[in-house]
Amino acid sequence: MKEEGDQLRPGIFYSCYHQISRDGEHFVPEHTLSFVTAGSMTLNDGTREYPSREGYLRFIRRNQLLKFIKHPPAQDSFKSMSIYLSQEVLKEFSLTHGIHAGNKIQQPGIIDLEKNKSTDNYMESVVHYQEAGYLNNASLVKVKIYEGILLLLQLYPGLKETLFDFTDPHKINLEAFMNQSYQFNVKLDRFAYLTGRSLATFKRDFEKIFNTPPRKWLQTRRLQRAHYLIVNEGKMASDIYLDLGFEDLTHFSHAFKRVYGYSPKNAAGN
Repeated sequence: MKEEGDQLRPGIFYSCYHQISRDGEHFVPEHTLSFVTAGSMTLNDGTREYPSREGYLRFIRRNQLLKFIKHPPAQDSFKSMSIYLSQEVLKEFSLTHGIHAGNKIQQPGIIDLEKNKSTDNYMESVVHYQEAGYLNNASLVKVKIYEGILLLLQLYPGLKETLFDFTDPHKINLEAFMNQSYQFNVKLDRFAYLTGRSLATFKRDFEKIFNTPPRKWLQTRRLQRAHYLIVNEGKMASDIYLDLGFEDLTHFSHAFKRVYGYSPKNAAGN
């Protein structure tokens, strides 16, 4: 249970959890700088896991799907800081500094930045802002966000091609994308956006390919995977329902029983 909730501030996000958390949508809408100050956090892009590295500042690219698990340390709370590099701020930065994207380059979705005195000082200063209550001051927060952008460009000049690329995702193969991404907990308009389509076009294209509406297909595909994991690998429903895109264990159990005729708890014997 989340006892001290996420405190949203202009551009900087402070997280504090007392227990393991997987809460939240799996879509990354903005480029983000992130670091953990207590505990650990593992990100998963559907192909591999990215455990947090203590003392490292991490860059997370926008417009991707990620699952995350936040682990608090023993007898303490999980704590992290995230600095959102919004499109609005990046466009303003681009105009102010005359920096623009050139060639379109696909950068890794997650980069652990080189650890040095500059990254250490930057992280310490962000923590100080939070502890001193400065995250309420939009002007000071903006200065800290600009500093983060400059630090990124100093360490990885090639990231300008990603930071200042303000185009939307282009149209991609919907069938391949959905078969790879069905386990992520995102709304249909997110899936549509990431495949380069309007919601209406996404639904129309989806039904042409899969011969069923997307919501129905998603639930069926997730339940099929759940059935396999429970029956063939001995997984517990409570351990997998969030990873499969379900938000509620009760809803998952009812949906599972409605399709298979028995509850997840009794699935191993069938």
